[in-house]
Amino acid sequence: MTKPMVVKVGGALLEEKQHALHFFSVLKRIQETQPVIVIHGGGNSVANLLNALGFQSEKIDGLRVTPKEQLPYVVGALAGTVNKTLCSWALQSGLTPVGLSLLDGAMCQSELLNEHLGFVGKAVPNQPELLNHLLHMNQLPIISSIGASATGDLFNINADDAAAAIAALVQGQLVLLSDVPCVLDANKAPIHSLNKSQIHQLIQDNVIEGGMAVKVNAALNTANTLQAEVCIASWKTPEQLIALSEGKTCGTHIVPCAPEHSHRAQS
Repeated sequence: MTKPMVVKVGGALLEEKQHALHFFSVLKRIQETQPVIVIHGGGNSVANLLNALGFQSEKIDGLRVTPKEQLPYVVGALAGTVNKTLCSWALQSGLTPVGLSLLDGAMCQSELLNEHLGFVGKAVPNQPELLNHLLHMNQLPIISSIGASATGDLFNINADDAAAAIAALVQGQLVLLSDVPCVLDANKAPIHSLNKSQIHQLIQDNVIEGGMAVKVNAALNTANTLQAEVCIASWKTPEQLIALSEGKTCGTHIVPCAPEHSHRAQS
């Protein structure tokens, strides 16, 4: 089977139905020659729900703090409303979606990331059999970033990190999409390629910060693990994905370290 394209989309896509339908129509074209997996977040939907319920919503270094009392609502928003909305739009676009979470089929096992973040976890690749079967059946897995530990504790996982874990699980081509076309430098000019040292310098200089810092670090770790470039691009111009599936470049490409240094880069 051809290496799958693992595409992460942000929750902002939910606010742009026509963009979303166009995005899924592009995935349908790609699926003719390459299997596709979609991973999604839903930060805006989660924040809106928590605010409506009277909860304070907080982020630390781009990661959403998830206290125990908020966890059921975060799970409901991401694995429920957001996931099924995206599945319905994929269905409308002529695809055969299968809505999942990271814990389904034991595809990933999750564990606590940092106690200061509450029930926020990190995903560890585990069993690829379910995904491989769905891809073989030409179906479109749409995976929310909700995971669970071996003891059944639910965790909110950063969607970029979740996508990185899935890409490692299926040895896929990782594409991280947001509402910006690429990573920008200090002068807001596009950066077409980044390596480890450049990323660390830009983060140190606060040029890359918050959610984008999480995104580029997830991309770098995955690039090192798979020894393949990872692309950061925009869901607003999904035609770029067709070019990418044909071996062309788009957005910002995160370049892996040489193999002898990759382990050090991930530590």
